[in-house]
Amino acid sequence: MSIFEGFLSTPAMLAVFGEQPVVQAMLDFEAALARAQGAEGVIPPPAAEAIALACRAERFDLPGLVAASGRAGSLAIPLVRRLTEEVAKADAGAAQWVHWGSTSQDVIDSAMVLVTRRALALVDRDLSSLVAALLALAQAHRATPVIGRTLMQPASVVSFGWKAVGWAGALVRGQARLHEAGERALQLQLGGAVGTLSTLGDAGPAVAARLAALLGLPAPQHVWHVHRDDWISLAGVLGVLSGSLAKMARDWSLLTQAEVGELAEPSGAGRGGSTALPHKRNPVASMVALAAGQRVPHRVAALLGAMAQEHERGLGGWQAELAEWAALFAGVHGALAALAQAAPGLQVDAARMRANIDALHGLASAEAASMRVAQVVGKPRAQALLEALSARVAGEGRALDTLLREAVAADDALRTALPAADIDALFDPQVQARAATVRCDAMLARLAPQAAALAAARPWFGALPEEDSQ
Repeated sequence: MSIFEGFLSTPAMLAVFGEQPVVQAMLDFEAALARAQGAEGVIPPPAAEAIALACRAERFDLPGLVAASGRAGSLAIPLVRRLTEEVAKADAGAAQWVHWGSTSQDVIDSAMVLVTRRALALVDRDLSSLVAALLALAQAHRATPVIGRTLMQPASVVSFGWKAVGWAGALVRGQARLHEAGERALQLQLGGAVGTLSTLGDAGPAVAARLAALLGLPAPQHVWHVHRDDWISLAGVLGVLSGSLAKMARDWSLLTQAEVGELAEPSGAGRGGSTALPHKRNPVASMVALAAGQRVPHRVAALLGAMAQEHERGLGGWQAELAEWAALFAGVHGALAALAQAAPGLQVDAARMRANIDALHGLASAEAASMRVAQVVGKPRAQALLEALSARVAGEGRALDTLLREAVAADDALRTALPAADIDALFDPQVQARAATVRCDAMLARLAPQAAALAAARPWFGALPEEDSQ
């Protein structure tokens, strides 16, 4: 990883896929495999214990293993060789039973499942935190008027709560998909050389079931050496989640522009400053999320491309997948953590939101006015009238509500059917935000229990070390 990549992820996620945790996960597989085979009578139980006792990563030269993996074509090959040597130091007879009936991909895939479980726990934890902050933001600003924007231009009035609950909704759906995809993907890999476990004979299914239980994983429903659909589906869910985070980060960054000024990320020493411009307050959480999210789609594409694997063992595709997998999680968690840390401290400027609406001289109510006038004179005439009046706002610098009142006063049908109180309501931002407020409330009522249930589920929480479980 280059010097410029580290800040696009988190130390916790980078540590998950570090040398020591991955190698230890491989050794955890070997220890559990030996114990499962000992319990099922496949290997002598004393040999199983001797193997398990040797499965400690601190006994191994990790950089040396990594270097040797390049020549061997797999990290498992030098690791199994060194593990065999380590077991032989204590029990020469037990050494012959190391890695019995398994294959390199079994140990690496299962180890990747174990570390991915920790990675998913980090993502799940921070997703719950971010969703909670967004729901609180939506509740606090459920009726705060803000201009809605389409194609980067002012449109009609909505509420800021409506925007915030939209961000939260995408993440709640993403978290639900993550739980479902993770449940399917995180399963033991054990198939032996060609996936049939033929070397274990009739004991194969029992060994697999016992091994899965020892590792706290579901027993495999199928051998997935070259059939990576469930595994890569999880990557796709992470890619979509990253897209939802990037969409939110894009919105934040646009709302924090000084010319807009409706939102501000939290400030503090060393956060968001500039080496040249002392007045600047850069949206660094949005920046990190956008930069990390920019890289995620390429990871997902590479993983999809790696699915075309040959026969019973892939040549190149599986190896490429291993390299991309950690980078995918690094990017997703980098974006997520940046936004989760900033969300509770977001500063919403409701006064600026109102000022930006007022600065449009009533144009934010053009659609509502057109629909109300259409009830009297029909849609074509109403549309033409409001287009003409809107053009005059820009040319004359007069407010749309003033021009509409003049047009109504000059038209007998409109004067009778459109009283002054109706016009007042059409141009009241609080009234115009009411539809968004109602929908915000409905979404909050639906999302809050869903978010609470997802946060309480914590399917991978037990895989986190104590320092990361808070």
